[in-house]
This record gives sequence, structure tokens and C-alpha cells, in this order.
Amino acid sequence: MTDSTTSLHQLAWVAGSDAPEKSALNLGFMALSDAASLIVAATQGFAQPYGLTLNLHRQSSWAVLRDRLLNGELDAAHCLYGLVYGVQLGIGGGTTADMAVLMGLCQNGQAINLSAALQRDGVTSADALRQLVLQQGARLTLAHTFPTGTHALWLYYWLASLGIHPLRDVATLVVPPAQMVEHLRAGRIDGFCAGGPWGAHAIDEGMGFTVATSQAIWPDHPEKVLAATRAFVEECPNAARALVMSLLDASRFIEASEENRRSTARLISGADYVDAPLASIEPRLLGYYQDGLGHAWKDAHALRFHGDGAANQPWLSDGLWFMTQFRRWGLLRDDPDYLGVARQVQQQALYREAAQALGIPVATDEMRSSTLLDGRTWDGTDPAGYARGFALHAMDNA
Repeated sequence: MTDSTTSLHQLAWVAGSDAPEKSALNLGFMALSDAASLIVAATQGFAQPYGLTLNLHRQSSWAVLRDRLLNGELDAAHCLYGLVYGVQLGIGGGTTADMAVLMGLCQNGQAINLSAALQRDGVTSADALRQLVLQQGARLTLAHTFPTGTHALWLYYWLASLGIHPLRDVATLVVPPAQMVEHLRAGRIDGFCAGGPWGAHAIDEGMGFTVATSQAIWPDHPEKVLAATRAFVEECPNAARALVMSLLDASRFIEASEENRRSTARLISGADYVDAPLASIEPRLLGYYQDGLGHAWKDAHALRFHGDGAANQPWLSDGLWFMTQFRRWGLLRDDPDYLGVARQVQQQALYREAAQALGIPVATDEMRSSTLLDGRTWDGTDPAGYARGFALHAMDNA
């Protein structure tokens, strides 16, 4: 799979004062399609030019991954954006710690699925779900993957856009992503929000349909990141930079051609990685969607790993957004120092150095602007005001 060209600028990082402080790094990941760049980098030779060996360790849940990252068993990890900020702010469960986002790993590619039982009852649209919950008073149970994670916040945002209060009108619970389909099969949940391939796999198994994609909520939204403790970055800055460069190379490789995407899908489907049928992974990795209701489309904002660096840059506004949603839903009782926290967590200087060495464009702006499905524009300029501007929330002092 690898690009066999090893440039001189890559080898230059291996020697002298730029040599990695640790030559072997332990990386955590979850069984998800969007862990692809870690898997490709570790197994296809993208780390060796930077003097690194990457040892992959699949984790059983986001909570286990968090704990092993904090206790030093893992040097870095494929991680939920919101998990990083939850730990930083002391609301992620377990120990509070200073955290670091080294780079974005991907954008888009998550899904909200509803059960086959709801499908049989004709609840196959957002409007039908709204009527079932708000007019008929049905009490549904919907799963996400971690209390401060992206999937909780996509689910909450989408429900709230329908007028459904996610903390009052439905019940929610945490389920590891690879267990979502079995929870549907057992009737323990009525739907879920999780990353691929589990939304597609649920359809393939006859366990329901995709009612919304995360990119329909926020086109090109931030998703998984390469996370570490700030202590790791401070103790091993060369290793951290080399790791980012390795993953940037792998991310760029994945998107270089359709065949590269296909070969990546074949690789990650293996038992040591995502351990799911290729048929549930490859189509959405290529951008081809079908929702289980007879609709199929080529998604303009499908899962992407690079996007000429746009998917990898650790924008301040991306980190800020997650904190606004923590505030909106009562996970934070008061407004944090939004910008101050984001500047501590987002490792912009490290990323810029790594990207520029590889000739990858780096935007000069620290913020980016996006319009979400409810028509609200997020640009990072007034996080406290943004958090207070929603009709549905869980703030005592809004």
C-alpha cells in the first residue's frame, strides 16, 4: 500500500537534535472506520522514515481508552474531540489532566440510526420521530458512545433542532460503538449515534436505517483527533511532531486515489482492527450512502481524512464549539475561559511545523466559519453568547 518514495526532508527529522525521544509509541484506537490513518501509518511503513515504530492497541470502550491514555499505557490515541475537552475541564469522568489535540484525524462520517421496529411503524423521518415523541409521548431510548463525546453532541443537536429535548424527552445511555448493532437486535435501544461502519452494518443486518448523517448536521464537522496528554508533548516534542508527520503522510495517502481508499477499507476491515464486513466499510469510505429506506446518494461531505490539510488542522473554533455544547447541556455550570482553554489544548504550533515540513497548506486563521442544519452560524467569535442562544438547553442561568 505504501508510497515508496522517502524524501530527504523526512529522513532529516530522524537524526541529531530532532530525533524522537521515544522510538516506539503505543497508540490507542477504537474499532471505527475513522481510525484508518493510524492503522495505515502503523502497518504500511509511514512512521519508519521519522524514526518511529507505532504499536497499535485496540480499546474496548472510550472510557478504557481515556484511562490508559491518562495513566501512560498509551502515548497517544484516536480520540473523540469532546472526550479531550471533557478531561481538560474535569467533566470527562476519572482524573482531570492537561490534554493536547495534536491534529484532526477526520471530518464527517458519523450516523444516527433508528431501529427496525420504528421503521416497521412508519417512523422513518425526522418529522415522524418528532410526532412520536412530542405528540404521542413515546419514551425512546437512544444510545451514544461517551458522555462528552461527539456522538452525544451530534445526537443532542439533531434532536434539539426538531424541538425534542435530549435530556428530558428521551432517555440516553452509553454503549461502545461496536456493540450498537447487538443492542438494537436485543431491543435494548431504539436508535443510536455512532461512527462507521456501525450505522451501515446495522442496515446490512436488517436492524434499522440511517435517519441522519452527522455531515447533514454540520458539513465538514470536526470529529476524531490525535490526542495525548500535554505532559507527553512537553516531554517528547520531537516524537509528537514525528507522529503527526507520519499520520499526515498516511492521511494524504488514503485520499490520493479511489484505489487507496479501497485498499484502506480492506486493511481496516481485518480482525485486528475494525473487525467488520468490508461491505459495511467500503461504500461509505468511498462516499456512497444508502439509508436502508431505498435512498442512495454520493455524499458531498463524506468521511475525509485529509482534505489538503483542512481536516487535520486543529482549529481553535473546533475546540471552542465542544465547550459551548458542554455549557448548553449543563455539563459546565459556568462559562469557562473558552479561548484560553482552547489555546492550551490545540497544539497549533506543533501542527504547523509538521504540516509545513510536508508542504501541506496551513490556514493563517485560527477560526473557521460553518452553518449548521438549524441555520445557526458558528465562527468562534462569541462562544458564551452562542451557548446561550439556543431555545433548548439545560442551563440554570441562561
